[in-house]
Amino acid sequence: MDIHSLLNQYSERVDSYLKTCISQESIDPILQASMLYSLFNGGKRVRPTLVHMVNSMLGGDMRHADSAAAAIECIHSYSLVHDDLPAMDDDDLRRGKPTCHIAYDEATAILAGDALQSLAFELIAVDPYLNAEAKVALVKELSIASGYQGMAVGQSFDLRNVGKPLNLVQLEAMHQHKTGALLQCSVIMGAITSGKASQAQLSALTDYAKAIGLAFQVQDDILDIEGDSAVIGKPQGSDLAQNKPTYPALLGLESAKLKLQQLHDDASQALAPFGSAASELNALADFIVHRDH
Repeated sequence: MDIHSLLNQYSERVDSYLKTCISQESIDPILQASMLYSLFNGGKRVRPTLVHMVNSMLGGDMRHADSAAAAIECIHSYSLVHDDLPAMDDDDLRRGKPTCHIAYDEATAILAGDALQSLAFELIAVDPYLNAEAKVALVKELSIASGYQGMAVGQSFDLRNVGKPLNLVQLEAMHQHKTGALLQCSVIMGAITSGKASQAQLSALTDYAKAIGLAFQVQDDILDIEGDSAVIGKPQGSDLAQNKPTYPALLGLESAKLKLQQLHDDASQALAPFGSAASELNALADFIVHRDH
């Protein structure tokens, strides 16, 4: 299976949907322009791809997953816009392009993030293919995963522990919230939109999502040391320069690579009950642990 072609297919689907979501009519079109700039800046679309893949694997109608896939990408994009701000990571580059506050200005970036966050929930609320029960379930999952019990608290913990020693339990808890929460949410949202997931299937898919969520972060940490700045889209060693807690810093580079392999194995094991139907999700796990950016 050519994972790059597969990712392109799913990316094109969510991109096509997202392009219809932001009206150009406004008293201040700069806000929409900054939102679109942040949405279409070369992201891999892993989270919306997970929504569509899980929906498809469970025999759902992918039209029912389109708004959820777009919504979680809006949340992810908003989080990156805010994460790059001077008060947080203070990054000038994101995926090789000027960050939103550099391309526009700091106030515009804050508002673009705010607007992308609210857009995510609007997309679900107005979806003509979803019934009220599914909409409530999706909003619940997305709000929990992105808020004080999920991504936001993970980012807060990260900021407050720069330069401080963390043990493995603390580091994993941080990333399970900061990165893993939205990846797990993507899987659950895909299951919800299929309307066909059993509790056993949800449990297995959650285990898969937890494994790839941590694997995504471990590989990010490894790329910060070994990656090419031109490929990863940010200066190599930026995490080290800011004295951020990372897996290589805590475990050593070679042990971090062993951790990555174990997480890859855990993801594959979680998908075993689905057999060949999980081929796309297995290919995505392979991509996450072997990617170069």
